[in-house]
Amino acid sequence: MISVAFVVFEGFQSMALAAMPVFEYANFSAAQTLYDVRVLSENGHTLRASGGLSVCTEAFDGRVFDTVIVVGGDSIVEQAPEAVLGYLKASIHSARRTASICSGAFVMAQAGLLDGRRATTHWAYARELQARFPAINVEADRIYVIDGSIWTSAGMTAGIDLALAMVEKDHGAELARAVAQKLVMYHRRAGGQSQHSALLELAPKSDRIQTVLGYAREHLAQPLSVEQLAQVANLSPRQFSRAFRAETGQSPAKAIENLRLEAARQLLERGRLTLDQIALETGFTDRRRMRETFLRVFGQPPQVIRRNARADMLV
Repeated sequence: MISVAFVVFEGFQSMALAAMPVFEYANFSAAQTLYDVRVLSENGHTLRASGGLSVCTEAFDGRVFDTVIVVGGDSIVEQAPEAVLGYLKASIHSARRTASICSGAFVMAQAGLLDGRRATTHWAYARELQARFPAINVEADRIYVIDGSIWTSAGMTAGIDLALAMVEKDHGAELARAVAQKLVMYHRRAGGQSQHSALLELAPKSDRIQTVLGYAREHLAQPLSVEQLAQVANLSPRQFSRAFRAETGQSPAKAIENLRLEAARQLLERGRLTLDQIALETGFTDRRRMRETFLRVFGQPPQVIRRNARADMLV
C-alpha cells in the first residue's frame, strides 16, 4: 500500500485537495486499498482553508510517507511556516517522491528542494517564481513537470492530472483511465500539455461564434475556409470575419491554427499516431507544414515535444 500525505497550512486553497479523490477512486476501481491518504499540518489542528472550509488534519510526526504533496494558496506563498519547510526538507530523504500543487511550488522552493531542477507552477506566478528563485528552471507553460523524485504541477486542477500520472506510474494506464472516467474527465492531460486552452482564450460571446468553433474543432482535418465557417454561422464571409474578430480578438485563420496546434500537441503526447497521421487528422496536410508551425509557435519540432512527454512518463 502506498502512503500519501497532503501537507497543508492555514489559508491554503481548498481546491488543491481536489487531487485527493484520484487516490480514493484508484482504491475503488481496483477493489483494494492501494493508497492510504492523510492530510497533515504542523499541529494537527482543524485548519481554515480558502472560502471558509475547515479541514481536519493530523500532526507532523515520525511517520514516513511514500508520497508527500504540499498544496498552495490563493496567491503566492510569501513565507511558508518554518515547520512545513522543515518537514519537507526531512521528507525529501525518506519519501519516494515529493510534489507541489499550484503555488505550493513556492513552498518547495523556500525549502530549497527545487534548486537546479525543472519545475512549474500556475502560469500567473511563474515569472515571480523564476525571479525569486533563479536557480530553478521554471517551465511556465507545463501542466506538470517531473524531475527525478520532484513533481510540480500548475494550477489547482492540474493537481488532478499530476495525481493521475502518479497512479499511472504506480499501477498502469488502465487504472488511471478508469479513475479519469469516474471523475468524468475527458482524458488525463500529459505533463507537456500547455496550461492554456485555445477555446478558453478565444472566449466568444455569442452562440453563433461558439457553434462555429465547435464545428471547427470537430472538423480539423478539413480545410475550414472562411467561406465554409461563414456558412456554418449563416453569415456572409465579410460579416463573419468582422464578427469573429470582434468577439475573439483573432482572425478566423489564427484561431483555427491554434486549435490545430492544440489538437496536434495532445495527439503527440498520447503517442499512438505517427507524425504523418497527426498532420492529416489536425489539418496540417503534411508533417513538414506541421513541423514549421510548431517551430514558429513553440520553438520546438513535434518530435521533441513527443520525446519530452515520453520522458516524463518514464521517470
